[in-house]
Formats: sequence, structure tokens, C-alpha cells
Amino acid sequence: MEKLERGVRGSYHGSNNPFYHKVTLSSFQRIRGLILGSILFPVRIVLASLCFLLMWPLARLRLAGLSAEDRARPVTGWRRWLFHPGVWLLSRAVFFSVGFVWVRVKGRRADLREAPVLVVAPHSSFLDMLVLCTTQLPTVVSRSENTSLPVIGALLEFNQSVLVSRSDPDSRKKAVAQLTERITSNGYWPQMLMFPEGTTTNGSALIKFKPGAFLCGVPVQPVLLHFPNKLDTVRWTHKGTTWSEVLWHTASQLYTNITVEFLPVYNPSLEERNNPILYADNVQMLMAKALGIPATDYVMQGGVPVQKVGSLSLPLLSPGREALILLHKARLGASEMEAAMDRMVDGCRSGSSPVGAEELTGLLGLADRRTAASICGLYAKENVVDLRQIYLNVAALSGLVNIKSLLHTAFDLYDGEGTGSLSAEELSDLMGALLGSRQPHAAQLYAEVSSGGRLSRDDLVRTFTSHPTYQKVVSEHLQPGQAARQLLVNNNGNMLNGNKKVM
Repeated sequence: MEKLERGVRGSYHGSNNPFYHKVTLSSFQRIRGLILGSILFPVRIVLASLCFLLMWPLARLRLAGLSAEDRARPVTGWRRWLFHPGVWLLSRAVFFSVGFVWVRVKGRRADLREAPVLVVAPHSSFLDMLVLCTTQLPTVVSRSENTSLPVIGALLEFNQSVLVSRSDPDSRKKAVAQLTERITSNGYWPQMLMFPEGTTTNGSALIKFKPGAFLCGVPVQPVLLHFPNKLDTVRWTHKGTTWSEVLWHTASQLYTNITVEFLPVYNPSLEERNNPILYADNVQMLMAKALGIPATDYVMQGGVPVQKVGSLSLPLLSPGREALILLHKARLGASEMEAAMDRMVDGCRSGSSPVGAEELTGLLGLADRRTAASICGLYAKENVVDLRQIYLNVAALSGLVNIKSLLHTAFDLYDGEGTGSLSAEELSDLMGALLGSRQPHAAQLYAEVSSGGRLSRDDLVRTFTSHPTYQKVVSEHLQPGQAARQLLVNNNGNMLNGNKKVM
């Protein structure tokens, strides 16, 4: 699959969602796994735990007695040659214990002077950390919250890792400054190893690379991870197999294969050095081509898998489509759905928002409250949800409402003051409701489409009917799925569309 131009790059509509992986076992594999697992799993976990317990004091001793100033410099001298080999050997022993008996290495790892940064993909699970053993334990980036974990915290301290808190913006700025200092230290700091995808996938596609490894414009060495096994047990993704299942299935195999492939060092052009996003995109495409998989604009945003299209974030698993599937299972017919949409929009206009499962049950005309509760859960973790979010998102994907008509309604619902214009924040809320995913970068869209600092109704409609990027959103994303098409068929076998029968 070819990469498209930036803004609508890498549209990937295959059956494989890169954020989902489930280990599927035949009856033979299940029985075999139970027999082997009952023997191998406890033995391997005990051995791995023992290795971790031996690493713990070694990791702590490496920096013991050093001042904060000394800890801010790379460890050298006897502290390095005494403790580094021990932790490295025990780290390899952990993965050996779990079943990674052999590690095949292809290519040559570049030294620090050639490439200060190693970028590794695809990122599959915590088992990817085996790559640290083949690269001599380079420095990594980790969440600061991990420092509180037993053993793991000690190993991050040993590694002198760059720590970042996802909830603290200042922490991110400090981490970027620390990364820049280390990457550009001209060999003073050890090599950095980074997973530019930032989260794990099932390996069917490379998701968009974060620019952190490419900010300084220094050469990087791409590193590919291959798991050439008949049964893919190592993937741990947003949904599907849990981390405990990954550990069980992997430890229950006689052995697990892994190949670490070092590609040639990538030296950025002047344009790439000045544009970290372009640099990251080009390295992503290079690695995807070597892997034989698509390079996409998918990212994980606020715990939700989305595709970036311009400044918009389109959810891969749209809550509106899932809601329509639930309504279809609840045996809501086309005429009932049309009536429910009318009740919802009336409720939005009367200001009856937010709503809970009880109110939504009545609005949708459902007999079972559980379906309404499930739909509420698609849009909010709380017990209540903004009714406008449900109505606009479901209406956009149902095929019952013309997109121009829906945009007019959306404008009215979010023009709370009745001024005839929307603020950037109101546009962000409207777009989030329409598309089914929060839009944190709507300010960019607002600047593009507003007239004289004001966003009118005509500006909003014109954006989705004439702008090439947003026309694509309407034509590809805001289209009825199979569940919606089934709902649209009325009792006479006719198709409803925009509140009218279409023969």
C-alpha cells in the first residue's frame, strides 16, 4: 500500500486493526499449551523472578553513594565495568528463562559515533525489551510512574533513563531538553534506544512515529524486530490479549524465535534536520517498506486509536458505528430509529443534556436499559454523557440525516449564545461530537476556515463540502456501515435516507 501525501497519508482500511490482537488457538494448540504450560510456566517464572531479584541489588549499587550532580552525568569507571556486565547477563537470562533461547541478529549495530539513536519498530509488547540485550543496554525513555515499580524502578535508575510523566506538561519539556542534551553530546552519553511508535501494535502496520528521536536531526539507525513463529503470542495491544495471557502463552511454548535486524544508518537531509516530523515520516516509510507492511497516520490519542487527517483525529473504532451495532442487535427498526433520532435532537435543543442510561433508554425507545448503558459507556467513562455527542455522531453515520442538514443542526446546538458564530473551543467540541473523538487541535482548523476571526454557519458547511481534506472525511469516514444499512431498511424492504424513502 502506498503512502499518500501528508495530511491524508497511509489510509489503511484492511481487516487488521493494528491496535487489536487476540491469540487464537486450535483445539490441539490449546491442549498442547495446557500440558506444556503446566510444566514450563511455573519453572520459567521462578527462574525469571530469581534473575530479577539478583539484578535488583546490582542496579541499586551502581549509583549508590553518588550525589544528585554525579547521577546527572553518565556512569563511568569501575561502577560501569563492574555492574554493567552483570546486569546485562542477568537481563539476557530473564528472556532465556521465558523461552527466548536464541536471538538471531541480522546486520551490524552502528556505534555511538555513527548513530546516537537506535529507533526500534514495530513495538509489540514488554517482551521487545530483549532488544536491549543485543544492543548492550542503551539508555531508554520511560514513564516516570514506572520508577515506583519493584525492580523495574531500580533498573530504570541503573539505566539512567530519561523519565517523562504523561500527566505533567513541564515534565515533557524537561524530557525533551534532557534528550537533546544527551543525543547531541558527541559521545559523552551512551546510545539512546527509542520506540518511536510510542505504543504497542499487532505488527500489521507501522503507526505514525513520534518526533522525539528525530528532534535533533542526528543520524539514527533503524532496528526491526521480527517474531517468526507459527503462533504469534508476543503481541499485547490496546484491545485483545492481556499482558498476563501474553506471558502465559509465550512461556508455554518450547521456545520463541526473535530476529533483530539492524538496517543501515539513516543520515537525514538538511530539510529533514529542519523538520523532525518529515524526518520521522521518512524513517517510518523506510522501515515499513523493509517490513513489507503499510506506514499509516494512526496514533494513540488519549487512550483512543485514531487516524490523523489534517488537523483532525478520526477514531479507528467509531463509537457511533458501535452504537449502531448495539441498536441493530436490540432489534431497532428503521422507523423506530428515525423516531429515536427525532427525540434525541429535540432533547438536545431543549437542553436536556447530559443524560444517563435511564434517559437514553427512553429517548431511543429501548426495552433494555443495558443497551443504553453500553452506548453511554462508548462516549464517557462517567455515568452521564452529553446527548449532543451521541446524536451528532450516530446521526452522521446512520445515513438518516443529510450531512449539510446535520452541520446546520450541529452549529445551532453549539452556538450556545446565539451569536451566529462559534469560538475555537465550541468548534473543537462540535467536531469531537460529530467525529466521535476529542479534537485537541481544532484551533488549527479554526484558523484555516474562519472568516475575520469568526466562524459562521456558512464557513462550517463550506469546509466540509469544498475543502478536499474534509470532503474526504465525509466521503470515507462519515458513511453508514453495515449495521446502519440494515437499520435503514424499513418493514416494507424500502431504504430510508435523509428521512425520505429511496426505492
